Amino acid sequence: MQKTTTLCEFLENTGAELRIYDMGRRVCEIPRDDFLAFENTAILYPLPMQQKAWFALVQIRQDTSNEPLIWFLRFDLDEQGKLVLATRDYFIHRFVELATGETGEQDLGAALEDNPFTFKPRDDKLANLNALVNHDLKKPASQYLDHARDYYAGKLGWDQWNFVGYQGIADLAARQSDSPVCRMLAESIDQLPNEPLVALCQCLENYPVNGALAEALHQRLQQALDSNDDDQKAYLLSALLRGLSRAPDTIRQPAIRQTLQHEIAANPEILAAIGGRAWESLDDPATLHAYIERLASEPVEQDIFNHCLADLMRMPGLRDRVLSELRAPDRSKRVAQAFQNMLA
Repeated sequence: MQKTTTLCEFLENTGAELRIYDMGRRVCEIPRDDFLAFENTAILYPLPMQQKAWFALVQIRQDTSNEPLIWFLRFDLDEQGKLVLATRDYFIHRFVELATGETGEQDLGAALEDNPFTFKPRDDKLANLNALVNHDLKKPASQYLDHARDYYAGKLGWDQWNFVGYQGIADLAARQSDSPVCRMLAESIDQLPNEPLVALCQCLENYPVNGALAEALHQRLQQALDSNDDDQKAYLLSALLRGLSRAPDTIRQPAIRQTLQHEIAANPEILAAIGGRAWESLDDPATLHAYIERLASEPVEQDIFNHCLADLMRMPGLRDRVLSELRAPDRSKRVAQAFQNMLA
């Protein structure tokens, strides 16, 4: 057998088309060349979480009618966010040892059983991956799509959300770039009860959201900031921020800054939504400054400050920006003290 040096090469040598999807921060495709560069330690993993790369490998065989083979893997990252090569090499070695049948597919279960580098995604992640893969491969959506479409079009009554399947919502979100779907969803946003709105935002966070839909989400966020419903306020705002996390800067940045100016931004769910899902906004110095000031505000526990900033500093390109802000001569006393406590 020809020696292979990367997982991409190993799997592509089977003759199957390979697609890679992040399964950590977002369910989104990672370009093949980017993943290969990551395997060669030329670049950092683009979406690290808990110092690991969480991803799905989807093998599509053109010569059969079988469903794609999907592997869920998590590989260790070093302090810089690069692949720990021993993780990948061990996985390939173990697979070669166990996949000794006539075809790799027949022994896939044995090869992956009790493997320390495999994992089972949450149901919501699986639903979004299924929706995205089917959409990318131009396969039919699930049986739940039509019912979800009817609900979000307002045909079933807004109180009938309990009967909408989450897979159908994920399928709908995967099609939000289609103009009719985008327009329909945009028209529903200000009428949706909190629960189906939150579910929709959890799916939309995986996609660039533009136009009328992004505007509608921003308007609903402004309404939530002005509301007196304190019990649901943080829950709803964190979801809306996630739904806007890939919106254009002209919409996303004002939404995040407006939220950070409100005292409710000290809620851990909101802070986690900004740092964990909308981190691209923190490339902007003013937004990063406001975020760190809010993290260091009195209601926020030190553990939240430590966790959010440690997580943020593992994102490619943000470590130096964050450290510069934490060490700035004009930083507030609260930030200086919280940073000192973090180091201690």
